Amino acid sequence: MTREEFEAFVYDRYNVKADYPFEEDFVTGVFRHGDSGKWFAIAMNISRSRLGLSGEGSVDVVNMKCAPEVIESIAGVEPGIYPAYHMNKTHWLTVALDGSCDDATVEWLLGISYDLTRTKIKAKKRGVDD
Repeated sequence: MTREEFEAFVYDRYNVKADYPFEEDFVTGVFRHGDSGKWFAIAMNISRSRLGLSGEGSVDVVNMKCAPEVIESIAGVEPGIYPAYHMNKTHWLTVALDGSCDDATVEWLLGISYDLTRTKIKAKKRGVDD
């Protein structure tokens, strides 16, 4: 999945487009929940060396929130999935948007991130007489 395909998928699935909150940076796009503004993904372009990849140049990546046990089992094991770049490595992971990770996995991880970051609706406290 390319970055363009990722952005189109996010829009089709969640009706969200990236915003660019960093001054003078029109490459790093943040995907947020409409109700809370919480991030569920951040797409950026980084040097290949930041992920320990050989070769020169850069790669498009997306950081997504994920359950720690999932991160432990796939980051650095599955193709194109790495410990988070520039985020908390316990709760976030990085996926290369260069076709090395299959589309179904990217979509699955995005769903996890979306669910983990959405606003939780708290149940009303019940009174003693209820």
